[in-house]
Amino acid sequence: MADVTPSTSKKKSAKAKPAPKRKAEAPEAKTNGNSTDATGLRTKTDRPLTSSRQDLALDPSTKISSSDVCVFYGDKQALFDVNLDILSNHVTALIGPSGCGKSTYLRCLNRMNDVIDIARVTGNIIVDGIDIYDPDVDVVELRARVGMVFQKPNPFPKSIYENVAYGPRIHGLASSKSDMDEIVENSLKRAGLWKEVHDRLHEPGTGLSGGQQQRLCIARAIAISPSVILMDEPCSALDPIATAIVEELIEELRENYTIVIVTHSMQQAARVSQRTAYFHLGYLVEYGETDQIFQAPRDERTQNYITGRIG
Repeated sequence: MADVTPSTSKKKSAKAKPAPKRKAEAPEAKTNGNSTDATGLRTKTDRPLTSSRQDLALDPSTKISSSDVCVFYGDKQALFDVNLDILSNHVTALIGPSGCGKSTYLRCLNRMNDVIDIARVTGNIIVDGIDIYDPDVDVVELRARVGMVFQKPNPFPKSIYENVAYGPRIHGLASSKSDMDEIVENSLKRAGLWKEVHDRLHEPGTGLSGGQQQRLCIARAIAISPSVILMDEPCSALDPIATAIVEELIEELRENYTIVIVTHSMQQAARVSQRTAYFHLGYLVEYGETDQIFQAPRDERTQNYITGRIG
């Protein structure tokens, strides 16, 4: 069992009226207003994630605060009144049986449910003090701030270099070829892939092994300098060796990013996360420090899932 960060007190986020969904528009490439952050990656300083509403105060340790979040697919409700605060620079694992709502909740955090016509989200989700369902929020910019790595590696049918360079290019994060080279190299280094591919950057990303492809997708996600990385069962299609490499990478990444991971593996949740949330039938049943959830769960349903009685 990995060491667990002590729990941190949290203030309840201010509530706001839920806002209607908004479809993402195609991004436009821009090339001005670049700066370099402490990590060596380029960031955009003239396009902050903003809304027309007043910023909502959060406890400094809270990165994401969800209040009374419900999700509907047509007439069917998939998520019921989820209240969950996700801490900065922590790995938070979402666990539970198939169909329990954990991936549905994950997709709410960068409005991926917007692409589903029959999906409707109510409640409030605050990221860095901004209500992300405010209609004035730029969804494209939101998804740059809250990146996502999917269950199955999905590299673009492009070179390794272009896979990583794609995001920074459309967001205008590089003003020159040398800037882009720096972003690509730093991203691949952070994803633990640079040494393996530095001499074949112009070969197809689809030619890499499964584990390498997933790390390429992680490099692609962090190339646009997100503050949050969402991972939807990132190791489910990988062998044990590749899984171990990705898990080590997750531990390294949390120094600079807040990570939320959906996993069906309770062993993986115990290894990589500091906090764990258990979902069941669309409800958030229990949330706390990972050690507490696995060693002394407070809810009988959590105990039954962990011991294999349900799931």
